[in-house]
Amino acid sequence: MNASVLLDPARLDRPDTDIRVQPFPFMIAHGQLPDEARTELERDFPRYTSAGFFPYDPKDCGPSINELVQRMTLPEFASAVGQRLGIENLGQYPTLVTLCRLLNKRHGTIHTDSKSKVATALIYLNQQWPDTSDGCLRFLHRIDDIDDMIAPELTPLYGEFAVFKRCDNSYHGHLPYEGERKVIQVAWLTSEEEKLRKTKRGKFSRIFKKLVGKLDTKHGADRDRNAAHRD
Repeated sequence: MNASVLLDPARLDRPDTDIRVQPFPFMIAHGQLPDEARTELERDFPRYTSAGFFPYDPKDCGPSINELVQRMTLPEFASAVGQRLGIENLGQYPTLVTLCRLLNKRHGTIHTDSKSKVATALIYLNQQWPDTSDGCLRFLHRIDDIDDMIAPELTPLYGEFAVFKRCDNSYHGHLPYEGERKVIQVAWLTSEEEKLRKTKRGKFSRIFKKLVGKLDTKHGADRDRNAAHRD
């Protein structure tokens, strides 16, 4: 499969793409993956057994996922995204790729992302989603109200794409959800040192969750819908 077919920046110009600059720059783009790639991407997504985001390792993934990650981290794709967010030369920044297969209910609290991130992109791969708002991405006006949305929430279905510039008010999150929620996340970071630090932390987290997975599931299971954390 040709990586350029998997993720083509030209698709960002669909008429239903939503690009905004206030209260912080973000873009929501639909239909960013071709239908004919569904089966391969489903087959090749890593089989993580623990919940949360983990650093990308090509050995965990099949060829189509590796091609998609390769395409998402090209300077050309960063440039296309950066132009739409008003970020000059986004491709100059190192990228950190993390993948998530499963969530538990403690995930998704309202936050901004850390100051080490310049921008963050998310592409979703679920083939179906229950008839619920739980787990759907929301961009928000405030850090204390999950219902004060800037734009309609994004259901994490196959080919749905979101990217935003990290700002002090780039609030986002989702309602508590437990189950499969497949997503690839690319973050453009301020330095290689931050990439190394975050990668080490992510690898440790993966080992830790393998050891105490059941406790991790119980932790925060009854969190408030408006729960938040400051990065």
